[in-house]
Amino acid sequence: MKSMLRCLALLGLCGLVLAGPSAARADVDDDGDHDRARDLYERGEIKGLNSILGLVMAEAPGDIVAVDFIRIGTRWVYRFQVVAADGRRRIVDVDAGSGNLMHGGGGD
Repeated sequence: MKSMLRCLALLGLCGLVLAGPSAARADVDDDGDHDRARDLYERGEIKGLNSILGLVMAEAPGDIVAVDFIRIGTRWVYRFQVVAADGRRRIVDVDAGSGNLMHGGGGD
């Protein structure tokens, strides 16, 4: 019985060791949003998040739970997901170039 437990423990440990590199690769930003946004910011084509956060919080008070950097037509857009105190989720889109709100976002 002890040898069976040792064998299972060893198999479990091997599984963790082998899964480690896969889990690390999952954290890599596959689509390059961060690098793309940094490059556009450095060229002055988009506003930084710091200059936009106040606008988002005024429009939709709550906790920002996600930020995506997407392209809509010819515009780069910051898409914020905000969860209000009542638990409702709201999407707030901001034109990254002008820093203006884009209306038409929704919520749950």
